[in-house]
Amino acid sequence: MLPSMRSTVRIDDDLLAQIKDRARRENVSLTRMLNRVLRAGLRAPTRASRDKERPKHAAFAMGVPHINLDKALAAAADLEDEETLRKAAARK
Repeated sequence: MLPSMRSTVRIDDDLLAQIKDRARRENVSLTRMLNRVLRAGLRAPTRASRDKERPKHAAFAMGVPHINLDKALAAAADLEDEETLRKAAARK
């Protein structure tokens, strides 16, 4: 067994209750359960490693664009304006 060190930590009440309950169910001490939970958390993959594991998506050719993509935001705004006017006209 590795040497241990006493430490003071602040644990949210709800987490402490869950850890105590789990320790009681598994018939181990609170210290042993805290060590298990901490070890499991440290072994869990980090967000950076999960991002690397994500599958890559294939790219597909969509043909030649029908609008000037340099003005894509302006085109989107125009389409939104047209839809707003269409809805307003339908309410009258």
